Amino acid sequence: MSTATAVTGMEAFDRTTSTWGRITMLLGLALSLAGPMYLVFIADLGVTLTHVLTAYAAVAATFLIFAVVEPLTYFPILGQAAMYQAFMIGNISNKLLPAAVVAQDSIGVRPGTKKADLSAVMAICGAALVHLTSLLVFVGLLGTWLLAHVPPQVMEVARLYILPAIAGAVLVQAVATMRQPRTTAIALGVALILALVVVPVVPVVGMYTTAVAVALTIALAWILGSRTDRPARDEHDESSGTAPADQEVR
Repeated sequence: MSTATAVTGMEAFDRTTSTWGRITMLLGLALSLAGPMYLVFIADLGVTLTHVLTAYAAVAATFLIFAVVEPLTYFPILGQAAMYQAFMIGNISNKLLPAAVVAQDSIGVRPGTKKADLSAVMAICGAALVHLTSLLVFVGLLGTWLLAHVPPQVMEVARLYILPAIAGAVLVQAVATMRQPRTTAIALGVALILALVVVPVVPVVGMYTTAVAVALTIALAWILGSRTDRPARDEHDESSGTAPADQEVR
C-alpha cells in the first residue's frame, strides 16, 4: 500500500468515525435519559423534575470533575475512534485502557500515532468481546452457582484487592510504555503530597484530588520541561550561528 493510499484511507476512517461516533454517543445519551424522563413526565410515581435535578446535583458534585479530566487524560493514548468506543462501553481505566496500552506496547508504537490509534481500536474490540463472553458464562450461566460455592473469605479478598491489583498493573504498564521518567516522578510526587499532606489537612479537597493531581502534573511537567530544554536550544542556536527567535524579531 502506498503512502498516499494509506493517508487517504486514514482520513476517510477519521471522517466516518467522527460522524458515527457522534451519532451513537447522542443515541446513548438519549437512551440513558429516557428512564428519568419517563419517571418525571409519564409514570405517576410522584417523582418530580426537582427530585431528578437534586439527585443529579448529588452525583455531579463527586463525579462531574471526572467528565472533564478523563477525556483529557485518555485521548492522547486512545485516539479519536477508540475514545468513542471507550466511553460507550465503559470500564475504561480498569479494562479498555490497559488493553490499548498493552496492544501498543506489543507492536512497538508510541501513543499519538495513527498506528497506535488503530491498535487501540482493535484492542478495545477484543477487550469488549472477552468481557461480554465472560459475563455470559460467569454471570449469566454460572453466576448463582459460583456465589453459592465460592467461600466468603475468597470473595472478601477479591473485593479488597482486585481493583488495586489492576490499577497497579495498569500504572506500571503505562509508565513502561510512555518512558517519561521526569513526568512520572512529578506525577508520583504530586499524588503523594496531595494524599498524605493536603487531604488530611483539608479533607474537602479529597473528592477533587484526581483533577488537581492531573492539572498540577501537566503544569509542572510543562514548566520544568521548558526550563530544562531551553539551555539546549540556546546552545544549538549559538553553535549554528542563528539568533534566538526573540532577538530575530527585534
